[in-house]
Amino acid sequence: MADNDHAVARLRLLSASNAVGWVDYGNYVLPCAIGPSGVRALKREGDGATPRAILPVRKVLYRADRVRRPQTPLPIRSFRPGDGWCDGSTDRNYNRPVQLPYAASGEPLWRQDDLYDVILVMGFNDVPRVRGHGSCIFMHIARMGLTPTEGCIALAYVDLMRLVEARVPMRGLDTRLTH
Repeated sequence: MADNDHAVARLRLLSASNAVGWVDYGNYVLPCAIGPSGVRALKREGDGATPRAILPVRKVLYRADRVRRPQTPLPIRSFRPGDGWCDGSTDRNYNRPVQLPYAASGEPLWRQDDLYDVILVMGFNDVPRVRGHGSCIFMHIARMGLTPTEGCIALAYVDLMRLVEARVPMRGLDTRLTH
């Protein structure tokens, strides 16, 4: 199998409304959580759905005070207290990184829990950005028991690191295949 055959991982679900599935990538089949509303083609801000799309990996962000720098050929940087992501759909910086506190609504990246200790920023509604069509779509660390996300894709830390540090880097996730 050629290296570029593994460039895009695939999301598998039992049905489009399931909030638990698997990410298939190369030899890995990794359990994951998604949004409680399942996968939707018409994603909207706050709907609890994971978008149905091919989601390219834009970059890896990590919290250097908690985890080691992942060894990856993907673009990578650490983040700090005050780093956030704008989820205010009427703001000019909607679905872009911002510094908190921010006048519009912003999702903090620096959290008390470990969910955002390693983040893959997925390319969704970013080029072009459409107000209200969804923001902050990340692949991140899952809660215990793979409980649903708010629309992101979440994996156990060790599984997320397998994807981030794969010999052939994962360049995206195809969520269009739901069974």
